[in-house]
Amino acid sequence: MDLGYEDYFLFLFALIFVLAVIAVMAALARRFGLGYRTPGRGKGERRLSLVEVMPVDAKRRLALFRRDSVEYLVLMGATSDVLLERAIPTQADDFKAALSSAVTEPASGETRS
Repeated sequence: MDLGYEDYFLFLFALIFVLAVIAVMAALARRFGLGYRTPGRGKGERRLSLVEVMPVDAKRRLALFRRDSVEYLVLMGATSDVLLERAIPTQADDFKAALSSAVTEPASGETRS
């Protein structure tokens, strides 16, 4: 059996065609939401976020997660994860909330006129 250039070209064309079909099917599946189901929330309504990650050593990291208005400190390693501190109250996130709390609460020794 002797393979010529036509056979190699046909094989290459078939390979490219199959890979293109797989890519199109994956894009359509992602577009129509197949796979993991997530609730229909907008960008501003997310409840869970990763606040900060700090490496401890080559195999472990500290991560600070926020859910609603509570933070959790987690030590993540190669084989296990440990919750170090839970229910850490968060400080005011935005500048307006901090400013309004500073304006409504006068400092000790000051009087409002």
